[in-house]
Amino acid sequence: MAGNSYGTLYKVTTFGESHGEALGGIIDGCPSGIELDLEAIELEMSRRKPGQSAIVTQRKEPDAVQFLSGIFEGKTTGTPIGFIIPNTNQKSDDYSHIKDNYRPSHADYVYDQKYGFRDYRGGGRSSARETASRVVAGAIAKQMLPEIKINAYVSSVGPIHLDTPYQDLDFSKIESNPVRCPDEKSAAIMEEYIRDIRKQGDTVGGVVSCVIQNVPVGLGEPVFDKLHAELGKAMLSINAVKGFEYGSGFSGSEMKGSEHNDLYNPDGTTKTNLSGGIQGGISNGMDIYFRVAFKPVATIMQTQDSLDNKGNITPMTGKGRHDPCVVPRAVPIVEAMAAIVLADFYLINKTY
Repeated sequence: MAGNSYGTLYKVTTFGESHGEALGGIIDGCPSGIELDLEAIELEMSRRKPGQSAIVTQRKEPDAVQFLSGIFEGKTTGTPIGFIIPNTNQKSDDYSHIKDNYRPSHADYVYDQKYGFRDYRGGGRSSARETASRVVAGAIAKQMLPEIKINAYVSSVGPIHLDTPYQDLDFSKIESNPVRCPDEKSAAIMEEYIRDIRKQGDTVGGVVSCVIQNVPVGLGEPVFDKLHAELGKAMLSINAVKGFEYGSGFSGSEMKGSEHNDLYNPDGTTKTNLSGGIQGGISNGMDIYFRVAFKPVATIMQTQDSLDNKGNITPMTGKGRHDPCVVPRAVPIVEAMAAIVLADFYLINKTY
């Protein structure tokens, strides 16, 4: 299986399965001498870990990171940073009923067809639990770039939308509720909706918005390695992501050029920012903002038709511990992947 690494100079490789002994990763290219705040890394992991509230999966995992290399006396050494995250609360028997069945909208069928084998325990390598390793790499990337501020938040759950411009939101409120929506009224409605969806044995999708501030001018490499192209790839690599748009996004297609152009100020900033902080694939110093759409979790606690490995259509009911809505736990993953992209381009920029 290829495709387990991301990045050029700040390169992250992840390994492990949902119900294996551990997840883990190797971070190659991290500069030496960075004093790491290990508590900050633990905080990022706690934002992603399961069992953190009543509206997410109740699998209980501490997600404690064990660093094996690349750090000495609290600082990075410049050598590969190796780490593992032990799995401590597997319930593989929850998946015995799908050993010979392919769940709708999961990777079961395509994995079996591609590799001739699949780990049916929680989806194995296709499980969103793999993203825990990305959060470790993203937390370190954030500490490489302390002046850059990355804030992601839930801006919609199903039909419930937060339409307030990000400039009018207080990002300090993102962690004040289990939905991770910085608007208290909207968060309460979203939480109640997720609870109701869970009672129905169903799931729902949503959108995570992300704002990146204090980005220097010049990050991004034309022609094929544009900053927004790499951000899009990074976000679309996250489990359950179905869409990505930055700046004006799809709404920009309805505008005229005279409306969409960002006119300059004398200092090089722009009066508006419909470009989303990126022009010609290169950061222009304005805020970068984008939205990431997540589909509903595919495992539902209702009976649906599935396909078995002999070609028979058979009824199947979901079992196990699953998120009724993935977006609250996806917030730190979106931030992590954004940080990894920026760290990579930051190091590439230093080669000029």
